[in-house]
Amino acid sequence: MLVMVLICGIDEAGRGPLIGPMVMVGVLIDDVDEVLLKKIGVKDSKMVPQHKRVIMAEEIKKVVKDYSIIKSEAKEIDETLESEDSNLNWLEADKTIEILAKLKPEIAYIDCPSTNINAYKMYLENGLRNKGIEKMKLVVEHKADETYPVSSAASIIAKVVREQSIEDIKKKINKNFGSGYPSDPFTKAFLEKYWDKYPEIFRKSWSSYKKIVASKNQMKLGEF
Repeated sequence: MLVMVLICGIDEAGRGPLIGPMVMVGVLIDDVDEVLLKKIGVKDSKMVPQHKRVIMAEEIKKVVKDYSIIKSEAKEIDETLESEDSNLNWLEADKTIEILAKLKPEIAYIDCPSTNINAYKMYLENGLRNKGIEKMKLVVEHKADETYPVSSAASIIAKVVREQSIEDIKKKINKNFGSGYPSDPFTKAFLEKYWDKYPEIFRKSWSSYKKIVASKNQMKLGEF
C-alpha cells in the first residue's frame, strides 16, 4: 500500500522593493503528486516569463491540496525594521510559522533568507513548538525554490500575487512607478517626485527613501 506524505513548499516575493508588499506563500501537496508540478513545468519564478507565471499559478492551485498567502505591507515591514528585537528575516520566519501552522504538512521545504541556516531553522522549530507542533520535519536551504518543485510552485504564486499587488497600487493612485525596486529608473523618478504625496506605499525604512527625505529637508533648510 502506497503511503502518501503531505509536503509543503514555502517561498517569498518582494523582500527588496521600495514599494508594495512582501508576499509569503506556502503550497501543500501529497508527495506523489509532485509529478503534477513537474508536468506543469514549475521552476524558480525568476526563470519563468511573467505571462507564463500567471497561467502556471492557476494550474498549480488546481493540483495542490491547499495553499496559503500572507502579505506584509510596507507599514508592517517598517515597524519590524524599526523595532529592536526583529528584522526582515525574522518577519519572514514568523509568516512561515503561520503558514506551516495552518497547512500542517509532515515535511516542509523552506527557502532560507538568512546566512545562518541553523539559527533560522531553530527559530522556526521553536515557533512551531509554541503552537503545539513538534513532529514536522523542516528542510531549510538556500535556493530551495531551485531545488524542490513544491518550493518552486510557492515561488511562482508569490511572484504573481506580488505583481498583481503592484498593479493594484498603480490603478489606485493612477501612476506608473515601474517595478517598485530602488534600482528601477521609473521607481527612482517616482520616488523623487511623489515621496510625500503617497507615503503609505513606500517602505520608509529603506535607505533610498531616507536619502530622499534627507535631501528634501536639506533643500528646505537652504531656502531660509
